[in-house]
Amino acid sequence: MKRLNFYLKIFLIVTPFIVIYACAVNPVTGKKQLMLMSVNQEIEMGRQYDPEVVGTFGEYHNAALQALIEEKGIAIGKISHRPTLEYHFRVLDSPVINAFAVPGGYVYLTRGIIAQLNNEAELAGVIGHEMGHIAARHTASQQSKQQIGELLLIGGIIASKELQQYADYAMQGMQLLFLKFSRDNEREADRLGVEYSSKTGYDAHKMADFFQVLNKMNMASNHGGVPTFLSTHPDPGDRYNSVNLEAAKWQEKLKLSSYKVNEESYLHMIDGMVYGEDPRQGFVEGNTFFHPGMKFKFSFPAGWQLENSPMQVTMAPKDGKALMIFTQSKQKTVEEASTNTIDQLGLTLLENKKSTVNGMPAIMTLSKQISRNQSTGSQDTVRILSCFIDCNNSVFAFHGLAAEAGFTGFSKTLDAAMRSFSKLSDPVKLNIKPKRIKVKDVQRTSTLSETLKSLGVPEKQMNEIALLNNLELTNQVQKGKLIKIIGD
Repeated sequence: MKRLNFYLKIFLIVTPFIVIYACAVNPVTGKKQLMLMSVNQEIEMGRQYDPEVVGTFGEYHNAALQALIEEKGIAIGKISHRPTLEYHFRVLDSPVINAFAVPGGYVYLTRGIIAQLNNEAELAGVIGHEMGHIAARHTASQQSKQQIGELLLIGGIIASKELQQYADYAMQGMQLLFLKFSRDNEREADRLGVEYSSKTGYDAHKMADFFQVLNKMNMASNHGGVPTFLSTHPDPGDRYNSVNLEAAKWQEKLKLSSYKVNEESYLHMIDGMVYGEDPRQGFVEGNTFFHPGMKFKFSFPAGWQLENSPMQVTMAPKDGKALMIFTQSKQKTVEEASTNTIDQLGLTLLENKKSTVNGMPAIMTLSKQISRNQSTGSQDTVRILSCFIDCNNSVFAFHGLAAEAGFTGFSKTLDAAMRSFSKLSDPVKLNIKPKRIKVKDVQRTSTLSETLKSLGVPEKQMNEIALLNNLELTNQVQKGKLIKIIGD
């Protein structure tokens, strides 16, 4: 299971750093702070994280956008409090609105946040904010504080009697990359984001506008397996006014003749960008999951919740008493995949038999794992039904889990879902297209509502489009203004 593989790798990366407590001087404040890693170790951690992050979420490829982000990011890095650090920037192929940084100078923005931004000044503000976390070593400090307490739980997480705990990890995504910052950290990152974007010539008031939009959207709710911006970057309180005040201070101090916004060039750049969930990476109709890109489909139990990510598909009933995970194996054969799973997760094999699933070679295994419950001290046993399928020379794996006492009640349901896996040949499903950002010129001055009606935007979509443009439906929009809508 790739997520467990990821956690185990991170454990191996981090463990050598958890040797002694150490104090380091914060580059921003000049004060000493608790830090369990040196700068070189921080850089090495980021270097090893990066391919895992990209491999997990996928990278959104847009050469012009990537070049712009790198240009602005490198410029900010040079005037930041850590100018000698080498910075790296990635756009992740996720619809969720978020940006985050990991130790060592790695900054990630989702295509969801890129689509929500309306100009370069907002982009510079977001990049500056994330680099503020890096400059103040917030990400390294958060890792230092939580490594010991959280990483040691990973080894036994699959064997929890209450599978909801494991389901939470599976559903929420890469927890260690989304450690929630304190409000003090957020205030400092906001201040640094304003300072950095202002010093590179941008109007930091636009950064305040973006935060205001996030609050309107109530972005704290989880979506798509990746936490959203406000869930990992809590509002430190009246962020809109505090950022505007800070922006005014810096503009008064710098006294530049003008400050860049660059709205039109930015909007033209994101014209045609994929918006929302990309069905080519998997979508659900009824109780069937389709993956056009990899040309397969399978059914899942009625009433179960499904969450899709590039790393795996996770399915579970609402009560959390069972869990099913679907993923692609790195092994080349079903025999290698089944053996590797048993060995790597330390499972006790109970049954192993060759089979076929809709004409494709397969291996079915039944195994168990016993662990000690951390809260009660008793032993917990989980049974795991796995199915490894060879489809077009790629190996796919299902893993169905339930506590041993209740496993019999789920075994037939899990087996039926696994055996529903089949090749996808329906051209309608194979050729499905994602929604995209479409940038349009306003043809005549009118309200946003009237403009959207003239562009054929459905009534039910108008509030979403208004937020996408950081406008109200009653706002007047001038002839010639560019606005974003959603199209095919």
